[in-house]
Amino acid sequence: MELARRALAQQLRQQDALQSPKAVRDYVQAHLGHKRHEVFAVLFLDSQLRLIVLEELFRGTLTQTSVYPREIALRALQLHAHALILAHNHPSGELAPSAADLDITRRIRDAMALLDVRVLDHIIVTQGGSLSLAERGLL
Repeated sequence: MELARRALAQQLRQQDALQSPKAVRDYVQAHLGHKRHEVFAVLFLDSQLRLIVLEELFRGTLTQTSVYPREIALRALQLHAHALILAHNHPSGELAPSAADLDITRRIRDAMALLDVRVLDHIIVTQGGSLSLAERGLL
C-alpha cells in the first residue's frame, strides 16, 4: 500500500493534478480511506497545479473533526501554495457530504480567496470509494 501511495504522489508531483482527477481521488483514498477516525487533509499545489505535499492537518473522532481555516491559510502561505484540494475521510463508510462538510468547504474557499489561493476540490473518501464535490457541482 505504501508503494502505491508513493507512486501516486510522484505522479501528482510531475503533472497538473487536474489532468487526472481519478489519480487524485485514488491517492487520497489510499492515504485516508483506511483510517478509523476522521482526518482532514489538504493537498497543497504549486502554480502549475503539481503536488507540493499532502498534510493531515486535523484529526477527529469517528464522526467529526474540528477544522480551522486560519491554520490552512497559514500553512498555504508557508508553502507558497497556489491552490488547494481539501480531503477528508468518512470512517462510517457513507460517502454523501454532510451539511457541515459543505459549510466548511465554503468557509475555507472564501477565506483562501482573500489570499488568492484557489480551492479546486474537496474529496471525501471511504475505504471503498471516493466523491469529488467539484465533480458533483457542489464546490
